[in-house]
Amino acid sequence: MPGALDPELRRSLAARIRYYNELGIYDFYLRPGPEEADPAEPVTPEPMPNPKAVVSVPVADDSDLFAAPKPESGVSDPAQALRVIREDLGECTRCRLHKQGRKQIVFGVGDPRAQLMFIGEAPGADEDEQGEPFVGRAGQLLTNMIKAMGLRREQVYIANIIKCRPPGNRTPERDECETCSPFLLRQIEAIKPRVIVALGAVAAKTLLAINAPMAELRGRWYDFRGTRLAVTYHPAFLLRDPRQKGEAWKDLQRVMKQLGLQAPRKSI
Repeated sequence: MPGALDPELRRSLAARIRYYNELGIYDFYLRPGPEEADPAEPVTPEPMPNPKAVVSVPVADDSDLFAAPKPESGVSDPAQALRVIREDLGECTRCRLHKQGRKQIVFGVGDPRAQLMFIGEAPGADEDEQGEPFVGRAGQLLTNMIKAMGLRREQVYIANIIKCRPPGNRTPERDECETCSPFLLRQIEAIKPRVIVALGAVAAKTLLAINAPMAELRGRWYDFRGTRLAVTYHPAFLLRDPRQKGEAWKDLQRVMKQLGLQAPRKSI
């Protein structure tokens, strides 16, 4: 940060940072500002990048002068770090969802040292009832997808962008994602998976800050805070359109190759 800050501005910034820290937000990311343009004019899409290329996701410098250390800082055991994050989350009332019928917070489940992490959109009715992500029909399909990769559900980590069920299973609002996702980022930092799979458009767009259709998001690797990230269809979408299961399997095969996994042989 070039030059010295005005003392009043410094105090204002420090107060704002403390406010966000109290919400559980410790990392701050600078999004590139859009160029000034007439919103009525059509935007020419950029050429599609090489699908084999790794797309870097810009993140802000971590050396923020005002940033307070996260409660889990210095905790080397991932399981303990996740417990600290869960305690910091508490019985969250940071967004409107706590007033809209959620029964409980759905934090995440799986191996704290998992090499592979799946991130979905939001809990549904079954997840809200049981307190575990992906346990309904879509969860059963995800479990089968994991088995097809030669893994057990207990060997991966599964979470969602937001941790409370939206009423009627509606799509999470942007402000709900922005309020809740910092806790997910802390989970990712604690687990340090080798590969993240974003399940569906909401998860992909929230993590990557890219507003693009699934056809453009799939089929390539993203560098997400030093971790490889791939995008595939949400299992709930595959239940609605089983024709896309083959495409999802292609995405998972790329993940398997990255992790050095081989699909189990089918018994005759």
